[in-house]
Amino acid sequence: MIEVLRHPDYARLFAAQVVALIGTGLLTVALGLLAYDLAGDQAGAVLGTVFAIKMIAYVALAPVANALAGRWPRKQVLIGADIVRAAVALTLPFIDSVWQIYGLIFVLQAASATFTPAFQAVIPDILTEERDYTRALSLSRLAYDLENLLSPALAGILLVFISYHGLFGGTVLGFLGSALLVLSAKVPVAGEKATARPFVDRLTRGIRIYAATPRLHGLFLLNLTAAAAGAFVLVNTVVLVQGGYGAGESQVALALAGFGGGSMLAALALPRLLDRLADRTVMLSAGLLLTGLTLGHAFYLVKQGLPAWSGFLLVWALSGVFYSAILTPSGRLLRISAHAEDRPALFAAQFTLSHLGWLVTYSVAGWAGSALGLPLTMAILGIMALAGALLAMLVWPADDALEVEHEHSDLPRDHPHLREHPVRGARHRHVFVIDDEHRAWPTHG
Repeated sequence: MIEVLRHPDYARLFAAQVVALIGTGLLTVALGLLAYDLAGDQAGAVLGTVFAIKMIAYVALAPVANALAGRWPRKQVLIGADIVRAAVALTLPFIDSVWQIYGLIFVLQAASATFTPAFQAVIPDILTEERDYTRALSLSRLAYDLENLLSPALAGILLVFISYHGLFGGTVLGFLGSALLVLSAKVPVAGEKATARPFVDRLTRGIRIYAATPRLHGLFLLNLTAAAAGAFVLVNTVVLVQGGYGAGESQVALALAGFGGGSMLAALALPRLLDRLADRTVMLSAGLLLTGLTLGHAFYLVKQGLPAWSGFLLVWALSGVFYSAILTPSGRLLRISAHAEDRPALFAAQFTLSHLGWLVTYSVAGWAGSALGLPLTMAILGIMALAGALLAMLVWPADDALEVEHEHSDLPRDHPHLREHPVRGARHRHVFVIDDEHRAWPTHG
């Protein structure tokens, strides 16, 4: 997996991702402490609102940001988004009211909604070989999981020497370091066709490609499966561990580390697995296993109560394995489902639609957990996960070939596309993606 870092431009961009994630991790810890300073016992409500603002910004702004930035060089977009994030982090230590947190976090997350899809769309343009790109996706998953494990530890060490306000300085350095690393990398420019499209076309193009591509219907539903199970883990682990097991903060960290460790284990194993098995097989199998594990755990809680602590940790680790096996290959599906000039729009659509699922499941995990109790909440989320996995199996064709036979009754015989791909009779075959000449997926009827 590490050999992909021999590509110098990808290595710089991966380093940019890592340092930005470290900065984000420090920001999360510092925000919690700032919220407690400003709101005291209401800090939880403040942080809940912050996370809701984050999800709303991601869902609403990613396609808009992609459309607005479509005419600008991608390197400038990435660097500009990092600078905005650094500027917001720099101002956070000086605020003195909760509403200011909300306003600044919205700006910061708007910049992240610009940066992340654009960054994700650049990588397949740099790593054009599928084998290299698969390993880059696994490295990215590892980076996210390591950030979840290491950033709180790093913050704890720094807080021995500095106040929590200093953590915001670490966040600023992370985003500025990311900007410098992006500046040092060669970032491919977007295609001329993408930059020449009208604004409304650029705004809706990613969603239209997503909505017309069957394999991406499956991806959307499997994202919901992963979000349903993952939301319970991220929202209710602290309640389950401290309220159910009567354990302390270190056990909460251990449980979350088990989930993250399982995710990392899957990320390490997936490149070789995906060399042998199709994405559909791996992702659907993981979705069904994650669903079965979640529903089985909920049933056990209702009938038997809490499992042994070691059993609970094993369930959380396995959940992390299946969760990562669903999410990590998703970039491969996006890469093969659009031309290079349309990938930024498609990645922005994926960013929006996947976070829409998280917005729903976070709400269910939090509100139902408080109103109905944890076993019933886990069962509800497990049923949502099962619905997503079963529907994905139905809408994602088992014979999902790259090359699809189809016809063009709407194109004249001398059209450039037909000259490039000559027809035999009325039909022809080539790698099929939704674009200006192919606006609907071919059917057998």
